[in-house]
Amino acid sequence: MRKIRHWIRRYFGFSQGEVNGFLWLIGIMVLLTAAPFLLNKLYQPSTADYITADKQTLDSLVAQLEARQPEQRGNRYDKYKIATVALRPFNPNELTVEEWQAFGLPKYLAQRILNYRSKVGDFTYKAELGKIYGLPDSVFRRLYPHIQLPEERPSKYGKRSEYASSRSEPRPDWSSNRPPREKFILAPFNINTADTTQLKQIRGIGSKLSARIVKYRDGLGGFHSMAQLQEVYGLSPEVVDSLRKYTFVPDAYAPPQLSINTATADELKAHPYITSNVARAIVAYREQHGQFKSIEDLQQIKLVTPELYQKLRPYLSL
Repeated sequence: MRKIRHWIRRYFGFSQGEVNGFLWLIGIMVLLTAAPFLLNKLYQPSTADYITADKQTLDSLVAQLEARQPEQRGNRYDKYKIATVALRPFNPNELTVEEWQAFGLPKYLAQRILNYRSKVGDFTYKAELGKIYGLPDSVFRRLYPHIQLPEERPSKYGKRSEYASSRSEPRPDWSSNRPPREKFILAPFNINTADTTQLKQIRGIGSKLSARIVKYRDGLGGFHSMAQLQEVYGLSPEVVDSLRKYTFVPDAYAPPQLSINTATADELKAHPYITSNVARAIVAYREQHGQFKSIEDLQQIKLVTPELYQKLRPYLSL
């Protein structure tokens, strides 16, 4: 300490009293600088205290939620829960809300169907049920075979004559009293037998797209799944959705099959899923190892990936 005092006096030219004052000033500055850290450490709760407090808060919240959960579930779901039944032939003009729900429809959609009947009138043919806003395409296709209504629309002329006979006397202003024009409803049809004229009835499909769909279908030998529509070049997601709604692949449909033991490389590569390299590899493998014993043997060829095998499987035979 004496050496420090002596150095300060020599360096700054301070007297003894000035050196003492200088040292006191330095000490006070150090204390003021360290005071916040010391006080924070003295009065700050430990991490364990924080964890304990947070745990108590979370435990109380969990207890409250568990106490409310059974009550909420009972109020929300048990009130509207209706047991579903197997589909059976039905007339959509006779079902109640509860019967629609038993077929798997939500309550709001069942009520919408009844509202439609009360405003527009009874359903007159099967495809008219597809006009209901919000009815999923998958549900409509599931219900379609069980609907006890005609496949085709009733004759317009029959409706007009019935309307005309129901009028008590002629009206001078016939145009203003003309019956409303019925909206065209397209009934679902088989995608594998449809021609370009039928396909063009779907909104968004013109001459080019309809011809492209038919060409791709014929190249495949027919669609075995509606998912294959996404492979057709140029079809937007909206058009694919419309095709899913208005077309279908029959459950019993089996596409023509290509023999992997007798087909030439040219015949194989004519299929949209088989490239020239894959066709040559199939023929080369057959020449080296003999005829295929099973369709699964194709997976021994490196160029036949698992994805390609799954796509080709419905179109191949021995």
